[in-house]
Amino acid sequence: MNPYAKLITLTSLALGTTITISSNHWMMAWTGLEINTIAIIPMISKSHHPRAIEATIKYFLVQATASATILFASMINAWSTGQWDITQLTNTTSCLLLTTAIAMKLGLTPFHFWFPEVLQGSPLITALLLSTAMKLPPISILILTSNSLNPPLLTLMAILSAAVGGWMGLNQTQIRKLLAFSSISHLGWMTIIIIYAPKLTLLTFLLYTLLTSAIFLTLDTSNTTKLSTLLSAWTKTPMLNATLMLTLLSLAGLPPFTGFLPKWLIIQELTKQEMTPTALIIALLSLLSLFFYLRLAYFSSITLPPNSINQTKHWYTNKNTHILIATLTPLSILLLPLSPMILSSV
Repeated sequence: MNPYAKLITLTSLALGTTITISSNHWMMAWTGLEINTIAIIPMISKSHHPRAIEATIKYFLVQATASATILFASMINAWSTGQWDITQLTNTTSCLLLTTAIAMKLGLTPFHFWFPEVLQGSPLITALLLSTAMKLPPISILILTSNSLNPPLLTLMAILSAAVGGWMGLNQTQIRKLLAFSSISHLGWMTIIIIYAPKLTLLTFLLYTLLTSAIFLTLDTSNTTKLSTLLSAWTKTPMLNATLMLTLLSLAGLPPFTGFLPKWLIIQELTKQEMTPTALIIALLSLLSLFFYLRLAYFSSITLPPNSINQTKHWYTNKNTHILIATLTPLSILLLPLSPMILSSV
C-alpha cells in the first residue's frame, strides 16, 4: 500500500475510534463508526485478490446495515424522549434495535457469520485490526448504554457466542478462521458481564487485545496462516514458536498465564450477582475453545511432523519482523502475578 494512503487510513481509524469513544451524542458516535468502516475497507482489499474483494463487500454490507440500524434506533429514541444523549436510552424498541446493531458490528451470535469469512480474506495485520481496534467503538457504546440494555437478551447472546465460538472452531484448519471463532467466544465473556461490571469488560478487552496482538504479530513474522505451515514454522523461528505456544495457552485461560485473570474475575462477579448456573455454563463452554487452543499449541510446539508432508519447508525468516513482539509476548504470559496492582487501578 502507498505510504500516504496507509498514513491517511491509519489516521482515519484513530480519528473514528476517538470520536466514537469520546462522544456523548448519537450523531457523533455514528459519524465515528462510519469513518472507521470507510478507513478499514482499503486495508482489507489491498491485495486485490477475489477473496479479499469478497471479504470487503461482506464487511461493508454488514457494517453499513448495522450503522443504519444504530441511526434508526437513535432517531426513535430522540423522537420519544427528545434527547440525543447516548446515556439517555429509555425507549424499549431503541434498546432492542441498538443491541441488534452492536451485535452485528461486533460479530456476536447469531450475527457472527460474516466475521470468520472477512478475517479469512484479510491480511494478518488487517485481521488483527478487525479483531481488536475495530471492536473498541461498539464496545464503548455498549458500556455507555449498559444501564438501559436488556440483561436476559445479552446473557443469551453471550452464552450462544461462547458455544458457537467453541464448536465452530473445532474443525478449522485455517488459523485466521480459528482466531475469528476465538474472538467470538471471548466477546461472549465480555458481553455477559457488561451490565454488572463495565470496567471488567474493558479490562477483559484490553487483555484480549494484548494476547491477540502477540499471536497475530508472531504469525505474520513466520508467515503462517494454516495448521500445515505451522507444523514446519519451527525451521524459521524456533524461539517464536515456543513463545507462541505459551501465548496460545494464555489465550485459552489456563491459570499460570495472563489470560486466566479476566475469566477468573468474570466468574467471581457472576457468582456475586447470584448467577452461578450462568457462570457454570460459560465456564464449561470455554472447554470447547480450550481444545482447539491446545491443538494449536501442540502444532506450534512440535519440532518434527509425525509423518512426511508434501510441502516445501520454509528455511528463511520472513522480512516482516515486529519489535512489539518482544514486549507483548512477556506481558501475555507473565502478567498474572501483577493482578492485585491491575485490580487496584481498575
